[in-house]
This record gives sequence, C-alpha cells and structure tokens, in this order.
Amino acid sequence: MRRLKNSVGIWAFGPNATRFMPDGYHPEARAESTVERTLRAAEGLGDLVDGFEYHYPNELNEENVEDVKQALGDKDIYILALGTFSDPKFRLGAFVNPDPKLRQENLRITKRGIDLAAELGAKFIIWPGGEGYNYNFQVDYVQVWEWFIEGIAEAAEHAASRGVTLLLEHKNSEPAMNILMRNIGMTMHVIHKLKERRVDISNVKVNMDWQHLIMNGENLAEYVALLAHEGLLGHHHANSGWGTFDDDNITGASFFIQTLEVAKILQMVGYGANGERMGFDLFPYTEDQVEAVKRAILQWEFIWDLAAKIDDEALREGWRKKDAVRGQELVYQALGLDKAYIERIAAEHRSVHKAG
Repeated sequence: MRRLKNSVGIWAFGPNATRFMPDGYHPEARAESTVERTLRAAEGLGDLVDGFEYHYPNELNEENVEDVKQALGDKDIYILALGTFSDPKFRLGAFVNPDPKLRQENLRITKRGIDLAAELGAKFIIWPGGEGYNYNFQVDYVQVWEWFIEGIAEAAEHAASRGVTLLLEHKNSEPAMNILMRNIGMTMHVIHKLKERRVDISNVKVNMDWQHLIMNGENLAEYVALLAHEGLLGHHHANSGWGTFDDDNITGASFFIQTLEVAKILQMVGYGANGERMGFDLFPYTEDQVEAVKRAILQWEFIWDLAAKIDDEALREGWRKKDAVRGQELVYQALGLDKAYIERIAAEHRSVHKAG
C-alpha cells in the first residue's frame, strides 16, 4: 500500500498555553522565532515529515517566508491557515465582526494569505474559530450567517482566481463558544450556499480535523467516505482525544478503531492519488514536543499498515449484507485474532475446564 506524504502544524512546537498556564508548559519556546522553531522541528523529525503548516500572518508572512524555507531544508510549506482568530482586534469575529472596517481588514489579510499560498504552491485553510457567539441574545443569527457566507464567498473567489485550494474546517466551540460552522453538515451547507451564489467551488474542499468530529460525536470514517464521494475531501488533521475538548492528542491514543476505519476508507477511495497528504494537528501540552509528534506519525503509519491487511472484497461483501459480526472479524484478523489465535484460546479453555 502506497504511503501518504504528510505535513505537521508548526504550532505543535510552541509554548502550548492554556488559560490556567498562559505562558505555556513550554515557556522556552516563547523566545523562538518561527525560523528557529521550524529548524528545531525539521531537524527533530527528520525523514518522518515531508512538510509543515503555518498560520498567516502571525507564524508565516511575506517578511520571514524565505528564511523559513531555508530552515526547512528539503521539506516544504504545504498549507497556510488564516490566523486572524488569534488577533485581539477580531475578538468579536473576523468575518462576522459588527464593524465593517474590521470585516474588510480581515478579508484583505485573507487575500494576502491566499496570494502567498499561491506563490508557495500551498493550500489555504479557513478555520472560523472566532466566527460565532458566546451568549443568547448576543447576535442577529441571520445577519451573522449572511456576513459569514459573504466573506467566505469572497475568499473562495479570490482563491479560485489564484488557483489555490481553499479548505474549510469546522469546530463546535472555542474560541467562540458557539461557532457558526460547527459540524460537517454546516460545512457542506456553506459550500452549497457558495454554489447557489455561482461561486467557483471547484477548489473548495474540507479539512477534517478528527478531534473536532469526535467532539461532535461524528463518526470519522463515515464522513471520510461521504466527503470523498462528493469530491470534497481535501485534507486531514490527524489527532485524538477524549471527545469533550479539543485535546489534539497523539494520533491513535484514543478512538483507535475509528482511526483504523479512517485508514481503510482512505485506502479504498484512493486518497493521496492527487497529492493529498495526512496532516497532523497536535498540541503536546506537557510532553516532549518532538517525541510526541514522532509518536503520532509512527502510530498513524502503523494503523495505515494494519488497515492494508483488511481484505477489501471481503469487507465489501460484509457491507452488502450489513454484517456487523463479519466486519469485526475482518478487523480483528488484521490485528492478530486469526485461526491460530482462536485455536490457542480454545485449547487454553479446555485445559482450564479439565483442571476443574
């Protein structure tokens, strides 16, 4: 099975702040420039990583891009992501800010980021974490949705004109307590509204952040399959967590079976054939950052290889019969629950039975 190329969010190597630890659990990273952080990450991960992802304009911008490229060595900048959600001037939103001047400023920043992505041959993510509300009776819901769709439409049109793939990424909460584009269905709704407005959506796709889906109770592989079927599956942010917060833990640390099913469906739909990668969005709060990212990559590669052992045709036959038991059998065969294991377990139980 062909191995996917990958990319890692550079933010995994930052201070990793929380509201209880505003300086972060890695305060030494606060003094680093993006260039220094890139060099540390690239050298630490070595051959395990193919490229990195950055927020624009706070992590990567026109002023430092050449120095960052030099620090990357043979690795590339695969994705830029809009970073206005972390600018305090946009505390009431960027696309949905009630101040029209700030909405326009956000769009100017967004377009400059798309322009830089075009120059780099990179994709561009919009994760609208600040586009929502915190209280009942705070916003005119129809109005904020209208502003949001208008802004995304303008960004999509600019991306299309520059030949840049625009990736939309949902999340239900944080930093806005109720984010407008809070699930996969609403993300597809946004894309459909763009189509209604006759916006060129040929380059608009979805970035699946796995923990964001897990937080919603959304089954990962189901949406891999549906988005791939609709031609909307553009990228992944692989991670895991407990499902109640955006933990961004090591891939496969939890929700292992769902992650294994993701790998299998990706293989069956041919993900990667057009250059798609597996991205990693991780936040090692207290762990060694390089080692945590290495472990996430290696565990994903191990899961990828396990998935390749599951027989495609036998799985499809099980699907045709909606045979849950057969599906479990095929998965656990790949994990080692084979005929020899079954015979050993039976023999051990016979021995226990005879022993009284």
